[in-house]
Amino acid sequence: MSRDHFDVIVVGAGIVGLAHAYTAARRGLRVCVVERDAACVGASVRNFGFITVTGQSAGDTWRRARRARDVWAQVAPQAGIAVLHTGLWLVARRPAAAEVLQQFLQTPMAEGCQLLAPAQAARHTDALALADAQAVLYSPHELRVESRTAIGQLARWLAEVHGVQFRFQEAVLDVQAPQVRTSRGVLQAERVVLCTHTDLHGLQPERLAPHGLRLCQLQMLRVQPPPGYRLPGAVMGDLSLVRYGGYAAQPAAQALRLQLEREEPDSLAHGIHLIAVQSADGSLVVGDSHHYGAAPPPFASEAVDQLILHHLQTLLHLPSCRVTERWVGQYVSSPHGDCLIDAPDAAVRRVIVTSGTGASTAFGIAEEVFDAW
Repeated sequence: MSRDHFDVIVVGAGIVGLAHAYTAARRGLRVCVVERDAACVGASVRNFGFITVTGQSAGDTWRRARRARDVWAQVAPQAGIAVLHTGLWLVARRPAAAEVLQQFLQTPMAEGCQLLAPAQAARHTDALALADAQAVLYSPHELRVESRTAIGQLARWLAEVHGVQFRFQEAVLDVQAPQVRTSRGVLQAERVVLCTHTDLHGLQPERLAPHGLRLCQLQMLRVQPPPGYRLPGAVMGDLSLVRYGGYAAQPAAQALRLQLEREEPDSLAHGIHLIAVQSADGSLVVGDSHHYGAAPPPFASEAVDQLILHHLQTLLHLPSCRVTERWVGQYVSSPHGDCLIDAPDAAVRRVIVTSGTGASTAFGIAEEVFDAW
């Protein structure tokens, strides 16, 4: 086979592209990943690195997250990617929030989870602020990696161990399978997977127009807690229960939302719900907010950051913390679901995770794409 001819070309080296490259390579296919930037600098490295299962929307998203979590658990040690902590602790501070969790525990998606009384949770950790808590959901399913380094490690491992060829700083200009025209020449492949995420107006934009896609911009921070401070795992609170589909679908979630509209109107207006995870150096990655539009302004709001920090200090026993980094991220949002898989023709698939669940679901999505192809 010619050096410019492949079984599969993947356009985009974010987590969705890398998941498809891994899945194809595992099936014995010769794979090339083409990425316009010198490295992945988009949503895949600007997130929590939090592979979230519990609370994902019922059906496809939850099923894909369960599978993706298992693939991450296999791939991470092979690729030299550290799993920094596991599990999720969701603190319900309002009776309505505790009722949502009680109802969620009755669903099949709660398998393996426990609903703890605050005193029970306190025996496991002193990091959570539990004085006014009603209940704490513990899930063992989650993993956390450092996304800003894990994506590069995953790409290097795919190249070194699975023979995936990477062509960075090369833009794909046109796809007419089996030909893929780039800024450096013409490549050939039997199949092409477009994983260009937030680039909605480049390749085949007419295919995306009917789907009502828009961008979601979020704000995140890294904070330094006191030395020796340790989280027991990822942490969430009441606001997460009205954002994550698996919780928000429970009947009690409507009453919780009405209460939050009265008590936390600014946080809801900015789409804030708290997630906190911990890095190897002890720092916490904290977020996030959600603002939607065709082109959200790339300017972070200090007021939004202060709201996020307020929720952090409400949820954790954190006497002090110092912000060391701030950044914004973007992902694609759809009113119709968490993932778009489009088939322009028999040889091309376009895969866009249309929610903030790329790290959590990409490996599961990729397996489904190749199984169905």
